[in-house]
Amino acid sequence: MILQTLKTLFNRDLDKLKFEIESYEFEKQLWAIDKNISNSAGNLCLHLIGNLNTYIGAEIGKTGYVRNRPLEFSSKDISKSELISKIENTIEVVNNSLDSLTETDLEQIYPQIVFEKEMTTGFFLVHLSTHLAYHLGQINYHRRLLDY
Repeated sequence: MILQTLKTLFNRDLDKLKFEIESYEFEKQLWAIDKNISNSAGNLCLHLIGNLNTYIGAEIGKTGYVRNRPLEFSSKDISKSELISKIENTIEVVNNSLDSLTETDLEQIYPQIVFEKEMTTGFFLVHLSTHLAYHLGQINYHRRLLDY
């Protein structure tokens, strides 16, 4: 049951991420920062893509993805269409990876130490879902504040 719940949440929020990126009226505003807003929507999008492709795709799905986290925050002016394509690819990776898991797998220790201590795969997947939702909210707020 929890696997289907996680899959539903990841799909819902990744679809919403795609919608948010598509909704920017002015593509250049994807990369805007202002005063105390230090991360653009484009960089947050790249960060989410890197995060999910690393911890779900590479580790669970064995995709071979190699993360370059600094580029997630330093890259600029990637086109809206390229970001959308990256989101669509991430949706596929997340779904394929989660489809490879069983409920028993969720009770196993996640193969990497991420927060300086062991945790179950299920716990970490819930964390990744909430991390996605957190940054998705930031992107929504960024778009409504700065897309002018």
